[in-house]
Amino acid sequence: MVGEINPVADICARLRDAGVYSCVDGVSYAPHGLPDVAQLGADIYLFSAYKTYGPHQGLMVIRRALGEVLPNQGHYFNADVLYKRFTPAGPDHAQIAACAGMADYIDALYAHHFNAAQRGTETAPQQRCADVHDLMRDHETRLLEPLLDHLSGRNDVRVLGPTSAPGRAPTVALYHARPAAELAQALAKKGIMAGGGSFYADRALRAQGIDPAHGVLRLSFVHYATQDDLDRLLTALDQTL
Repeated sequence: MVGEINPVADICARLRDAGVYSCVDGVSYAPHGLPDVAQLGADIYLFSAYKTYGPHQGLMVIRRALGEVLPNQGHYFNADVLYKRFTPAGPDHAQIAACAGMADYIDALYAHHFNAAQRGTETAPQQRCADVHDLMRDHETRLLEPLLDHLSGRNDVRVLGPTSAPGRAPTVALYHARPAAELAQALAKKGIMAGGGSFYADRALRAQGIDPAHGVLRLSFVHYATQDDLDRLLTALDQTL
């Protein structure tokens, strides 16, 4: 809802020093570049594969030691198999196989943007992922900055969360006097796909003084958005607001 990029590695380190386990919900960040989970230091990191160009599947990375002490949720005779402990119905093999396409996509992006002369003939998967992550973030930040500047220049909308592009993901929620669903419908008629509502974030909205029934307009994009897309959005927004 607020789009802020948190200092996850620092938070996890502080929790670990205090003897507290950390669980990170990466669903809002992972679409903008898969993170280095080991570097973040989280005990549990989870997100949805359909947000990261894959199938409708949940993904979870968990430290083995923690996984072995948490209660078994699967069949008792599978309790000693870590990945089965948290899959009561058993693994969905078709969805798991389809998740391989996510890695293929990352590799395809890497092959397109980085040639062997730049990176050597063989680059480790972790480095390929890191390079693509940075590529995505750089592009999205360049597009997000003028959008935030434009919105900050209006006195009829309130931007939730940071107003600086490097500190947030390209998911921008706006409060306006008109109901959010009404704004989304008006934008749809202009060829702009946006969402209007509470997005399951009722408590977060109320904490910011916003009625969830009124909602916010949510604009979001990822690495394949273009400057032309953003220009069309800004024109449609000005006409609608």
